[in-house]
Amino acid sequence: MPQIIEWTNPRAEDLVWRYSIEEITWGAQLIVHEYEIAAFFRDGKSYDNFGPGRHVLTTLNLPLLTSALSRVAGYDRTPFKSTVIFISTKQFAGKFGTRAQTTELAPLMTFGSFWFKIDDPTIFVNEVVGGQNAYSASDVNNFLRGFVNERMIDELSKYDLITVFTKLDETSAQVKAHIFDYFRRLGVQLIDMKFEGVDTTPEYRDRLFWLRAGKISPEEVLRMETVKEAAKEL
Repeated sequence: MPQIIEWTNPRAEDLVWRYSIEEITWGAQLIVHEYEIAAFFRDGKSYDNFGPGRHVLTTLNLPLLTSALSRVAGYDRTPFKSTVIFISTKQFAGKFGTRAQTTELAPLMTFGSFWFKIDDPTIFVNEVVGGQNAYSASDVNNFLRGFVNERMIDELSKYDLITVFTKLDETSAQVKAHIFDYFRRLGVQLIDMKFEGVDTTPEYRDRLFWLRAGKISPEEVLRMETVKEAAKEL
């Protein structure tokens, strides 16, 4: 009976899964379900990818891996060693929440949500899965959330306090554009990002109030206040 390689019973929140056996036989059947991609990974590098369908593994449909194996004596023997990583191509939601500083070193507390999907499996496997040793869904999610938080700190440090609060839509659009570019370098598509709360300390909040008295919209004031309750959930 041929070896069957399949991601069985994935959960809705699972983004990536590694097949536990690294000894792969030629002629094995690889089953890739809808909204999945299977990538062959060896020696820290991603090789051949497979889309949805049932695939019989041969040297013909594993040309990149076969080329790499050809440098090893007896590469055509079975089994051969490789890691098979399954990646979900569905859309996922993530949360971010971090502390940052403005140009005048005013403290900021910000949180929100982002939505993403894997756009380039080869880059993603090389940069995130292999590069970060993130072989589980929780590892990948933790890395992406930490990555967003780091980029958020970097981007918000370019703005002053008044700009952050009085031009939040404009500021968030700029932050989103920069994070979109960073995600693309990881093989990830940032679909959308939403700021759900931004706040500062009482000292800077009072200063902001007196500087901009009467010029801040009720919506922006409400956004500042809602972070108090939402921060308890982070």
